[in-house]
Amino acid sequence: MKVRGSLSHEDVATFLDERTIPVRLGCRTPAGHPWMVSLWYRHRSIEADESGTENDGWVLECATAASADVVAYLRETPQVSFEVSTNHPPYAGVRGRGEASVEPDPEKAVLRDLLERYLEDTDSELARTLLREGREEVTITLEPAVVYGWDFSDRM
Repeated sequence: MKVRGSLSHEDVATFLDERTIPVRLGCRTPAGHPWMVSLWYRHRSIEADESGTENDGWVLECATAASADVVAYLRETPQVSFEVSTNHPPYAGVRGRGEASVEPDPEKAVLRDLLERYLEDTDSELARTLLREGREEVTITLEPAVVYGWDFSDRM
């Protein structure tokens, strides 16, 4: 993964870990039209790949219903763009491009983790609705190829 911009690799990871801002995910529909969706995410470091080689990369993991349109779009065209950024000054964020993969999550493990991260528990009506039995859940994993991080705090 290439990291560009004013944030270091470590600063990008810290930003993603500390913020509970949804990721804005851009992809293409089967007709080739641009599509954007906001999803909760968790940042997960990748310490070694399958061969055991050290890797200083990371992925973003999101959860959504298996029936969501974005799932079909990503299965057909996995190339994505993404952004996690503040909406109020001082502006800071991370954006990039890469590929997405979609895998079933029958235990809803990623969803449970995201509910804890964003809502701090799984007791709300929203959490109960999302976790209900019979709802098929998938994990969308975003693997960045190029990342650009910025923080305009010093300028504001």
